Amino acid sequence: MKIANKWKDFELLDLDNGYKQERWKDYILVRPDPQVIWNDNKQFEYDAYYHRSSTGGGYWENKNNLSNWEISYKELIFNVKLMSFKHTGVFPEQSINWDYMIDKIKKEKREIKVLNLFAYTGGATLACLYAGASVVHVDSSKGMVEWAKENVKSSKLDDKPVRFIVDDVIKFTEREIRRGNKYDAIIMDPPSYGRGSNGEIWDIEKDLYTLLNICKNLLSDDPLFVIINSYTTGLSPKVLENILTKTINNKGTISSDEIGLESKDGLILPCGIYGRWEKDE
Repeated sequence: MKIANKWKDFELLDLDNGYKQERWKDYILVRPDPQVIWNDNKQFEYDAYYHRSSTGGGYWENKNNLSNWEISYKELIFNVKLMSFKHTGVFPEQSINWDYMIDKIKKEKREIKVLNLFAYTGGATLACLYAGASVVHVDSSKGMVEWAKENVKSSKLDDKPVRFIVDDVIKFTEREIRRGNKYDAIIMDPPSYGRGSNGEIWDIEKDLYTLLNICKNLLSDDPLFVIINSYTTGLSPKVLENILTKTINNKGTISSDEIGLESKDGLILPCGIYGRWEKDE
């Protein structure tokens, strides 16, 4: 497992009874996490606490009226917001992939064109722009795309070559093939289930293989990497590796792993998986 341990503005403080206590720069949040299955009856201090509902969902107990603040990861700046379903718009464990992308792009010393699918609030987009690549950022949620634009502006990367697209990823990638567009790197962070911009249904178990088969036709003659991130419960890193093996025919190296965060007392919290095809150096 790869541990995201280079943050200054984020810290995993503690874990207990189905919850995690985190520091997001100057504020302490407590949020549910299904991986925390022990109970030592700890009482967490907090600025905001997400209470789960027995009927699904939940609500924020926001003691200090937190709304929007910035945190940084190295030179990247993110706008943090308390979303209705426990999220903040930032997944700190993804810094593992951001560092990887920045390193690979900078080493190439050529123009790299990146396609970021299910791009959410743009963590990978920021990393690739910072490294000098151009990015096409695609997400079906207009609100998430607007949030990504805020992050690009906060990071002072709004003069970099980026296009923001609100669309269903399968329909968009199929059109890109017809247009003859090619990309040197493709990133995707597909949800378990979702809806496209016009109500299209996404199911990762049914649709991921189809999407990868489309995307292999979008790769340039000298591709750099393809990355799949997933938070789908029960999906093994090896499954992502297998899908890449079945679809990406270019010579290179395929790998997969878990990513996680370490709490102050040394416990490791699993936070997702990735599969990666990369050009051999």
